[in-house]
Amino acid sequence: MFRYVLAATLVLSLGAVLVGHGAGRPSAQTPGPGSTTLDDQVDLGVTVYNSDIALVRDVRQIQLPPGNSDLRFVDIAATVNPATVHFRSLTDPSKVHVLEQNYEYDLLDPDKLLHKYVGRDVTVIRARQDQGTTTDETVRARLLSYNGAPVWQIGSDIVTGMPAYQFRFPELPDSLYTRPTLIWTLDNTGAERHRVETSYLAGKLSWNADYVLTVARDDKAADLDGWVTLTNGSGTSFRNAKLQLVAGDVNRVRAALEGKMVGAMRSNMAPAAPPMAEESFSDYHLYTLGRKTTINNSETKQVSLLGATGVPILKRYVVDGQAFYYRSAQHPGAPLKDSVQVYYQFKNEERGGLGLPMPAGVVRVFQADSKGGVQFVGEDRITHTPKDETLDVKIGNAFDVVCERKQIDFEKIAANTYEFEFEITLRNHKTAPVSVEVNEPVGGTWRMLSASHTWTKTDAWAARFTVPVAADGTAVLKYRVRATF
Repeated sequence: MFRYVLAATLVLSLGAVLVGHGAGRPSAQTPGPGSTTLDDQVDLGVTVYNSDIALVRDVRQIQLPPGNSDLRFVDIAATVNPATVHFRSLTDPSKVHVLEQNYEYDLLDPDKLLHKYVGRDVTVIRARQDQGTTTDETVRARLLSYNGAPVWQIGSDIVTGMPAYQFRFPELPDSLYTRPTLIWTLDNTGAERHRVETSYLAGKLSWNADYVLTVARDDKAADLDGWVTLTNGSGTSFRNAKLQLVAGDVNRVRAALEGKMVGAMRSNMAPAAPPMAEESFSDYHLYTLGRKTTINNSETKQVSLLGATGVPILKRYVVDGQAFYYRSAQHPGAPLKDSVQVYYQFKNEERGGLGLPMPAGVVRVFQADSKGGVQFVGEDRITHTPKDETLDVKIGNAFDVVCERKQIDFEKIAANTYEFEFEITLRNHKTAPVSVEVNEPVGGTWRMLSASHTWTKTDAWAARFTVPVAADGTAVLKYRVRATF
């Protein structure tokens, strides 16, 4: 089977030498009359959504004969959704009408080409051994069947397993196309030269935001760079296109890409100039690149989204208690260890150098070391963040700050009323003091009886304590709660 596929591949690679000796239809590499390719393109816009679709707006200058005629629109995305295609003349919309639309996606490949030639003659080139010498032999053969492997008739012989290394076909079948093609039957009652616009939704075009947060050694300020990572798997390239991105959760019908059109719409990590402009769009945000760009097929492209320096940040150490009573079944009397989580907190506000709505994405955090290098310290995913909102980026768990907790008392005061007392020990092995935020769940109808540190009731069933811990020191938080269930 491999030999036959390889042979057909060789035929196609040689183009007109091996295909088209007869008077067949023109191939898509050389479109005939009634076809339009990228050579006719005068404007291109691509709006990419962060839900794996894009809206493509393709404007071309073409010749249309008067009356009814077919127009082959070549060089479209292979992932086009035909139900979303819209075609119109910008020159004279009232004079050009679409009578019929077809989407041809039966694309040419060696296997399909052989299937199309069942019952027809093909020129076969095969190697022949004669007294130790290999020579090429050209044979005219009829392809009788192709069900997994070809069956040939050569003269009066029925042949299978023929060691051919090349097939030559007289022409390309009309039903095969080398590229996805839209075909319209048009009625033109106006001029012959028109500027036309085609728009459609295409899949396998997506983007996401990536951020780099570089924190200063003192943990007081950071630089933030935002990048848009754009991936094109649509099967076509978009040259010199106006690029726009829509951030937001667009509702889609998952069974199929159906529905009406909405609106007419770093490989080398070099900053884009000018940066992207942002505007509100419906209930989403629209980002427009300030220059045209080329998006090649099977390419991942990165362009600059935002940049800010000296953004004020706050380093937070956080301990979150769990919603059960703290006991260790494995080691009675031994304390439980809780992770001390580390966050960098900053506000997306203009006075901090930001203020641009930030699309959802991954924030990767780096920090300078003592030798002047920059090291990766963690990453976190953020959701769509409007301006003036606060972001908390978790980078991991602290190595040198340890938390242990014990429930040191339990007492039943009355029916359904209990008192609980907890002891939380924080040890700081760092050379600088830290402040740890301890969030404790509290059940039932409760009242704080005593606490060794300042606390705040953060909601109906939670309390927050702020516990300073000296450098290379220890702090102990104790609190007692009365709760009725």
